[in-house]
Amino acid sequence: MFVMQMGDLKINRVFLSAVVFLSSVIGLLGTPATADVRFDNAVASETLGRPVHYAIYRPPGYDKDDRSYPVLYLLHGGGTGQPRDWFTLGGIDQMLDRLIQEGKIRPLIAIAPDGRRDQANEVATYFLNDHNGAVQWERMFYTDFIPAVEARHRAIGSGDARAILGISMGALAGIVYQLRTPDAFAGVAAISSAFRTEQQVLGLSAEAYQSRYAGVLGADLSGQERLNEAWRSLLADTLVSGTDPARFARVPRFYFDIGADDPFFEGTADLHITLRNAGIRHRFRVSEGGHDWIFWRKSLERALLHVDRVLTRGYGE
Repeated sequence: MFVMQMGDLKINRVFLSAVVFLSSVIGLLGTPATADVRFDNAVASETLGRPVHYAIYRPPGYDKDDRSYPVLYLLHGGGTGQPRDWFTLGGIDQMLDRLIQEGKIRPLIAIAPDGRRDQANEVATYFLNDHNGAVQWERMFYTDFIPAVEARHRAIGSGDARAILGISMGALAGIVYQLRTPDAFAGVAAISSAFRTEQQVLGLSAEAYQSRYAGVLGADLSGQERLNEAWRSLLADTLVSGTDPARFARVPRFYFDIGADDPFFEGTADLHITLRNAGIRHRFRVSEGGHDWIFWRKSLERALLHVDRVLTRGYGE
């Protein structure tokens, strides 16, 4: 017969408490640090005359050190696109956590500005300036937004420590920014960039044209009127002729990912060919998929790996 003495019971209780305590400590040590994601932040903009809202991802350990970080700007898509999409639809915060934890990318800050024109957002901004200067989103981004958020959130604050990841409308803007201001960003990852062909622009209904291009090209245009100077400024030949190809000859600072069934495939392929013929190094990837979050979610990790390489000279520069 087994008989437990009171002394044995006390020892067992002490032993059990010690095991529970050690298990808790080990569990805490084994739990990966997670990031801090904050929505509904804002900075003042003198250019727009209103606050500009943004979401931000701060990497694991941000609150435990005083180091400065590189910054990745996340430019969302058009239509109903908004900053929260990167997190609620794309899960980019969880992906960044995992890639940082696995040592595949270095810690960085990711900032998603709100590129919507206003609450109604009936006309896309494309993160660019309106043709008539009514809303100057691009100017605001450079003169108001970047300086403010990078001072607020301990960014390194130099062009070689800054990159862009965009989808659709935001991907187009990222390419335009990189070509127009090579020193402002180390590189760009463009997923499903919304470059239309002339035939596609001419084929848009009046309503579809208005919601997409009334700002950047001009309102209520039809036929050849749409192919104006503002349109030509966004053509691949114009963008490439306005930059110095030598600035992009050493490493692939551009990364494209486009679905084979994406309606913008032809326009993006034209840009790829123009860049290739100009000697501008870039990566161009085509895979099965369309123009939706199913494709974009699958593409995010490869895009982030490219971003890390341009920020850390991983391409050998």
